Amino acid sequence: MDEPWRLLEQLVQEVNQQTEQLKQMQEKVRELSATAKSKDGMVTVTVGPRGEVRAIEFDPRVYRKLSPSELSASVVEQIGRATRQVAAEMKELMEPFGVPDLPFEDLFGEGTNFESFLPRPGTPEPR
Repeated sequence: MDEPWRLLEQLVQEVNQQTEQLKQMQEKVRELSATAKSKDGMVTVTVGPRGEVRAIEFDPRVYRKLSPSELSASVVEQIGRATRQVAAEMKELMEPFGVPDLPFEDLFGEGTNFESFLPRPGTPEPR
């Protein structure tokens, strides 16, 4: 009769450990950001874990060096580069929690943001 209880206790410990690892990963995800700077250094964009733009910085000379359409194109390009970078970092963080030999995109679909599967801050934990 001791054996089933020992196995149950071991399973509970494993679940608790995985839960703690997920909480730590969630914190890392919340802190994720990526910054992309244009080759000419005129435009710098920072995005958060969901690809939301957090900051756009322009070199003071940008208005003399780039036309409005060039500036717009550069901003869009840097947003794309920073978003791809943060997505790669997110994927790397999620890898230990995935299924071996099954790509993240195959498991959740292209463009999936794993953060949407995690509890939101302030959400009561299940009992």
